[in-house]
Amino acid sequence: MTGERKGAAALERVLAVMARLRDPEGGCPWDLAQDFRSLLPHTLEEAYEVAAAVEAGDPMALREELGDLLFQVVFHARLAEERGWFGFAEVAATLAEKLVRRHPHVFGDEPAPPSREALHRRWEAQKEAERRARGAASVLDGVPRALPALVRAVKLQRRAARLGFDWPDREGPLAKVAEELAELREALEAGERLGRLEHELGDLLFACANLARHLGVEPEQALRRAGERFERRFRRVEAALAREGGRTDLERLEALWREAKRAEAAREGSGRGGEA
Repeated sequence: MTGERKGAAALERVLAVMARLRDPEGGCPWDLAQDFRSLLPHTLEEAYEVAAAVEAGDPMALREELGDLLFQVVFHARLAEERGWFGFAEVAATLAEKLVRRHPHVFGDEPAPPSREALHRRWEAQKEAERRARGAASVLDGVPRALPALVRAVKLQRRAARLGFDWPDREGPLAKVAEELAELREALEAGERLGRLEHELGDLLFACANLARHLGVEPEQALRRAGERFERRFRRVEAALAREGGRTDLERLEALWREAKRAEAAREGSGRGGEA
């Protein structure tokens, strides 16, 4: 059996299993109780677990997590089919048509763009044309509210940049971060209420996301890796405290934290400064 035929047979089995799980007569009570909204947390969780498997470089975990994510797609498609909207076949067909349409240099007669940047610009132009054809009134239409906040911030900024609403270089975003930090400090010193502090902190985070975009850094990934560094270092601090009998005054904690940073830098051979 060829790879394509084997894949098609495996997918047919998954679809059959899904149909059985949703069978009102003898299906799984949990699966029968689900709807689009109740599945959303699971869908998002599975996407993050795929990311975790990629970050870990674990092929077997990636294989399993991709299957779990595929199950979410199959489940949503099944719910739609039960409502008479569309089925998995229509989902797959729409995807294939979109990929062919957006790759005319592969499936058509157009020459390939001269660079990855040019290819990306053409890709974005095609997506914008499709949004306009669907009746979008703004370049910001279609940016999902359910995205992680940092990811959505960058997408909004990229869309606005298409109309020229952007800084010419990184100096603008750097100055904006300093400006927003100063405004947050002023609000704190003035004893402003929580709502105002949230407003100013939100502006600061949005400015940081914009700076990340200009630096070519994905802020969600940067923050995730900062969290991982914090976790590694704090675990070293905990281990040191346990060896010392649990002394937890701030001065000692700070000293252990600095030791953990130095040990990590030495182990990685980086010697980079300025990390959290």
